[in-house]
Amino acid sequence: MADSRTVDVQTFLNEHPFSGFQWTIFALCFCIVLLDGFDTAAIGYIAPSLTTEWGVERPALAPVLSAALFGLAFGALSAGPLADRFGRRAVLRVRYMVAESYSAERIRAVLRRISSTVPDATSFTMHEKAPPTQGQSSIGLVLSKDYLVGSVMLWLAYFMGLVIFYALINWMPILFRDAGLSPSTAALITALFPLGGLGAIFSGWLMDRFNANIIIGVCFVLTAVAVYMIGQTTGAIALLTVVVLVAGTLMNTAQSSLPALAAAFYPTHGRATGVAWMLGIGRFGGIAGSFLVGELSRRNLSFTQIFTIVAAAGLISAVALIIKQFAHPEARSAVIAPKGEVLGH
Repeated sequence: MADSRTVDVQTFLNEHPFSGFQWTIFALCFCIVLLDGFDTAAIGYIAPSLTTEWGVERPALAPVLSAALFGLAFGALSAGPLADRFGRRAVLRVRYMVAESYSAERIRAVLRRISSTVPDATSFTMHEKAPPTQGQSSIGLVLSKDYLVGSVMLWLAYFMGLVIFYALINWMPILFRDAGLSPSTAALITALFPLGGLGAIFSGWLMDRFNANIIIGVCFVLTAVAVYMIGQTTGAIALLTVVVLVAGTLMNTAQSSLPALAAAFYPTHGRATGVAWMLGIGRFGGIAGSFLVGELSRRNLSFTQIFTIVAAAGLISAVALIIKQFAHPEARSAVIAPKGEVLGH
């Protein structure tokens, strides 16, 4: 606090435990992501039936498998700048209101839902590690010389991560069936791939304590190794099941950690645009992944060759994060500052 009537909202959030109000918001966001994931992934599980019952060639399925991703991409690219320009939902914008000079009473009203001990302050401040950006648009900030290299590397890392995710989630049921597995077994093994999201909890713990770029980069390297191994293990169902689960855990850990990395990279003024553009551009990676496997199948590449090529995307993501680290050095993670500082929108 600068004085008894000025409150640093970041310090206030750090010093109070997660409230019931925040848990409610967390649960609602969880449900939204859950439904979004089902919506975009379900098509992959019915694709083998489409090829059999409708006589559809595998390359012809690529536009169908990627259609939903076009809408997600354009939605994310437009929603971020709009959120930075016109504001985010009050319940999520636990720092944006201070950055945009909202009235003290409106800020207090939100903070009271987190804790009833909000002081009767007349003004609110916040501290950020990012340099000030007054007078600059959110898009201008993301594309400015101070952030451009990091922005492009985040886009590339997320793009390549979704190349892997959608290439596998959409095509593994078909590829496994063609490799000799029954359609039901192929679907069940594929369903293990997106179950690895809990690994992000451990990744977040590591990112709090070490360099976040390196932590996520290592996850992508291990993802590449695991995806490559899928292509080597179709002969043993038990081993294939374990490898798919491990690959999914590593893939989802790396990919779900990137939004937190991006949120820490950008200042509040441009955070929605920075994160949303990474998500939006990344969706084109999902589209590319769907078309990639269709094209590789058209060229009659073997099961092993397809997974080897897909695995290379993980290495590209890792290289992108190393370049970001050199361009914007971090001794340790900025995702959460000392003493558990949280980054609200």
